[in-house]
Amino acid sequence: MIKLLLVEDDLSLSNSIFDFLDDFADVMQVFDGEEGLYEAESGVYDLILLDLMLPEKNGFQVLKELREKGITTPVLIMTAKEGLDDKGHGFELGADDYLTKPFYLEELKMRIQALLKRSGKFNENNLTYGELTVDTATNTTMVNGKEVEMLGKEFDLLVYFLQNQNVILPKSQIFDRIWGFDSDTTISVVEVYVSKIRKKLKDTTFGKNLQTLRSVGYILKDAN
Repeated sequence: MIKLLLVEDDLSLSNSIFDFLDDFADVMQVFDGEEGLYEAESGVYDLILLDLMLPEKNGFQVLKELREKGITTPVLIMTAKEGLDDKGHGFELGADDYLTKPFYLEELKMRIQALLKRSGKFNENNLTYGELTVDTATNTTMVNGKEVEMLGKEFDLLVYFLQNQNVILPKSQIFDRIWGFDSDTTISVVEVYVSKIRKKLKDTTFGKNLQTLRSVGYILKDAN
C-alpha cells in the first residue's frame, strides 16, 4: 500500500484527509514541522503532504532542509496562501505540486495519484519486471504465467523493491516501511524475508538482480 506522510496542524482537516485516503494509502499524521522533518528524513514515504503554516518549523523550512539533505520524496504543498510569490518560492525549494485551501478531497487524491505515477510509485494494479508480474489489487505474483505464492510481508517487500529499482534501500528503511516503527520484531527479520523471496524467485531476473550491499542493505538493479 502507498505510504503517505501528512504534515498538517489543523486536526480537523488532518483527520478528514486521513479518513478519506484510508482505503488508498497508509497515512502517517504529524502536526508540526519538526516532527514532519524527522519523519520525512526516514525515507520510507512515497509522498509528503505538507502544510506551510506549521508550528516549530514552517513548511518552507521543512522543504528546504529536506532537499538540502538529498531527500527526493515528492512533496505536495497544501496551504491557504494564494500568492504567486509563495507558490514560486515553494517550487524553487523543490515542491512538486501546490494545492490551495480549501480544496476538494477528490482533487487531492487525483493530485496524489498523478505525482505517484510520475515518480513510478503508482502504476494502477500491475508491476512488471522481466518475467515477473505482480498484481497489487489481488496480491498475486506470476512468473511466466505461473503463480508464485507470496505471503503477507513477502508480497509487501517484493512490491517495495519493484517500486524502488536502482535505489539503495538500507535495512533500517525497509524495516520501518514494511514492519513499522512500533513493530515488536527486530531488524533481522528483513534478512529473513529477503531470503524467502530469493528462494522463491531464484531463477528469475529479479533473483539475479537483487543485490546485497554489505552492512548497508539492498538494491534491485533494473531489468534491462
